Amino acid sequence: MLLEAIYHHPKRNWAFGYDDETIILRLRAKKNDLTSVHVLTVDKYDWDRTRQLIPMSKFATDGRFDYYECTVKPTHRRLKYGFLLEDGEERIWMDEDDFTTEEPQNADSLFQYPFLNPIDILKPPAWVKDAVFYQIFPERFANGDPSISPEDAEDWGGTPQRDNFFGGDLQGILDHLDHLSELGINAIYMTPVFKATTNHKYDTEDYMEVDPHFGDKKILKRLVEACHDRGIRVLLDAVFNHSGRTFKPFVDVLEKGEASPYKDWFHVHSFPLEVVDGTPTYDTFGLEPMMPKLNTEHPEVKRYLLNVAKHWIEEVGIDGWRLDVADEVDHAFWREFRTTVKQANPDAYILGEMWNESSEWLQGDQFDATMNYPFTYAVNDFFVKKVTDAQGFAFAIGRQLARYPQQASEVAFNLLDSHDTPRLLTLCGGDKQLMRLAALFQFTYMGAPCIFYGDEIGLDGDADPGCRQCMEWDTDKQDHELFNFYRELIALRKAHPVLRDQGSITFLEAQPEGASLAYERRSDEEVLLVLLNRSDEDHTFELSIPEQEWQLVFGEGPWSVGAKGLHAELLPYGYAVLKATPVRSVNSAKEVDDKTQSKAYAM
Repeated sequence: MLLEAIYHHPKRNWAFGYDDETIILRLRAKKNDLTSVHVLTVDKYDWDRTRQLIPMSKFATDGRFDYYECTVKPTHRRLKYGFLLEDGEERIWMDEDDFTTEEPQNADSLFQYPFLNPIDILKPPAWVKDAVFYQIFPERFANGDPSISPEDAEDWGGTPQRDNFFGGDLQGILDHLDHLSELGINAIYMTPVFKATTNHKYDTEDYMEVDPHFGDKKILKRLVEACHDRGIRVLLDAVFNHSGRTFKPFVDVLEKGEASPYKDWFHVHSFPLEVVDGTPTYDTFGLEPMMPKLNTEHPEVKRYLLNVAKHWIEEVGIDGWRLDVADEVDHAFWREFRTTVKQANPDAYILGEMWNESSEWLQGDQFDATMNYPFTYAVNDFFVKKVTDAQGFAFAIGRQLARYPQQASEVAFNLLDSHDTPRLLTLCGGDKQLMRLAALFQFTYMGAPCIFYGDEIGLDGDADPGCRQCMEWDTDKQDHELFNFYRELIALRKAHPVLRDQGSITFLEAQPEGASLAYERRSDEEVLLVLLNRSDEDHTFELSIPEQEWQLVFGEGPWSVGAKGLHAELLPYGYAVLKATPVRSVNSAKEVDDKTQSKAYAM
């Protein structure tokens, strides 16, 4: 037993409240090192009556570690606990201080979860589990009101550049809501709509005004109301890390220098504000002089931005915020931001832009979720770039699940491309078969999938500005077969709660050097078995699985069930989704003691 590999921390993703009654505990160990793990749980004031030894299940694995998990419902909402580790030869107890062969006789040295305070628990909005997002870049989606287009707006469908305009606006989005409803979308995320000088609007000039080339507050409110009438939620994009060069407080500092009353709204290193050897004399987004970084520790800046956050929820009725460059803003600001937003709308979704591991922001005091780019990397590496084998992909997914509290994974914002990346079809080299496989995994995984506008009708495009081209509204130039595929994917997700709400994921086939995957999504009510063949050759699955009653609900391919399990054959780039009802036994562990069962992901 390699004790140096065993890890637990009594907080973060290792010990966290899942709901007002439930704590989830996790432990890491060397891969394939332990044969069983139990957790000893007790109330420190009630040892004799509350002592339990609860089995932990392996819910994830990667190339080096196994991750174990169980759920606990403490009698008095307090918890002391330690771990019993076995490898077939040794039995070792682990407490907060050390490893020992002696069973703990009191609670003094055990780990502690002091009290399950509801306010400390990450509670994302329940609606996000059911959401299918659609990302819109307003300037390039549709021109619904040419009278407000920029004077130099080019003809729709031209070549996108970093600094050109085509006149997309909010009326254009309103005019095409039928397209989203037909597709099955029930949530949209728009990149910034506030007044700014660029086509992307990430250089905010006025946070309280809709950009006049997009419309005004009235049309934004009509758009939100029209979306709500169709059951579509609306997220706006806020840039609180930095403003634009034309933001009035920054203009004042430019003009007055150190005499400006706004000089402390920014991080100024020296006056005058200028660029020296390519580096501004003030902090910016990147090294872009047009985007000065805001000092979110300053009381007046905080007051201004928090009022912005509240205003658009209360006045227009938006359903949440996507937060640009969120990891460069101080945590104290985000804590106040969450309090402000949740007071305005407890059901608002707070989504931070992150490109890396982000558990620090997902502890219940800041964001509900982050843009899941680590998921994006894993999917693209396996399905698109083909630089990862099936086993490596399963390990990447397992590592990702182990990083976050379960409820954060359930509402993660899972995207395969965006306005900041090459489009999925371009990443796939134009191969729509690969694109379908990647999208199928996205829609059968936990979290909220997001489609970048136009992917569903075959838009391609390289990184910015290529990915930001005009939406194609000529139906003769749209890929209707691809559109129908996405529509069916969304319908599949909506038809099966196991894909949306607490359904476990277990990889049944993910071989080294393999190019095919078999995994199940399981809940108490149903099981879905997903088969994917990324190879350019036929692939045969032979799976030892207990369910005997299967039906095909998506895809194709001959399959059969026999005494030894399930046999299926998939053509190159083929896929199939099968459904079964879980086999239940009268003496199932859940029926014996629901408190001991893990609700998360076996692997």
